[in-house]
Amino acid sequence: MADVMKSPRARAAVLLALDEDLGSVSNTAFARRCDATSEALVDPKAKAVGEIYARVPCVVAGATVAAAVLKAVDKAIKVTILRPDGTQVKPNETILQFSGKARSILAAERTALNFMQRMCATATLTRKFVDATKKWGTLILDTRKTTPGLRVFEKYAVTCGGGTNHRMGLYDRVLMKDNHRRLWKGGDPDELDQAVRAARKAFPKLDVEIEVESIRECESALKAKPEWIMLDNMSIADMKKCVKLCKGISKTEASGGITLDRAKAVAATGVTAISLGCLTHSQGSIDLTLEWKAC
Repeated sequence: MADVMKSPRARAAVLLALDEDLGSVSNTAFARRCDATSEALVDPKAKAVGEIYARVPCVVAGATVAAAVLKAVDKAIKVTILRPDGTQVKPNETILQFSGKARSILAAERTALNFMQRMCATATLTRKFVDATKKWGTLILDTRKTTPGLRVFEKYAVTCGGGTNHRMGLYDRVLMKDNHRRLWKGGDPDELDQAVRAARKAFPKLDVEIEVESIRECESALKAKPEWIMLDNMSIADMKKCVKLCKGISKTEASGGITLDRAKAVAATGVTAISLGCLTHSQGSIDLTLEWKAC
């Protein structure tokens, strides 16, 4: 689980988020970024010590992001992460502490919390699926159903919860879904192996995955031995049959409306992985707060 803030995309997103909150020369009536309320009411020399904690149990994700936000506002702010990303915390357990100019901390507060509350929610939901399926060793995968511009954070949060990243974008794996297949020889279910071969010829260094919706389609695709076969919206019975067919040939990924209640039954079919859009589009937010310890 590498630090997400090593990513140039993450660093750029932090700066963009701060621009949204503090403004910039190009989009405000002032020639500088500012927190108008704090500048009006808080002594510029005032120092403070603060902390961020969750009001509910959760898996931490985004502590390093919050630290980066604080540092981006004021390099002099000192930050200590007490509960690192991937850690389970109890209500009111301090995740990170920081000290510095009160104005600077207030300017960074909402942006830091916005990143963390969503990332912690993703990590917490992911951990629930990981725990539910660990008996079978099933991989829990994310999808591309992410918030535009925030994919790097959301996929990182999945790994904090013990999940595994699927492809990062359209460029790092061939994944033929129903709309692609309809454009391939009219979607002939008996010629899916030819689609796999065509994809492999075009991108020989990438894994090739194809979505199937029936045992017949699975048999067709398997003739070309794709690295992965996605079993989309299948019954448990059909999944079991497809997993048996794919054994020793292709890895299997179950997908399509899989809830936490159904995850165990899906994992028990022997699929290699379960992919879940809900990890990044329906996770909600964890209730986090920033409070002063001394000021």
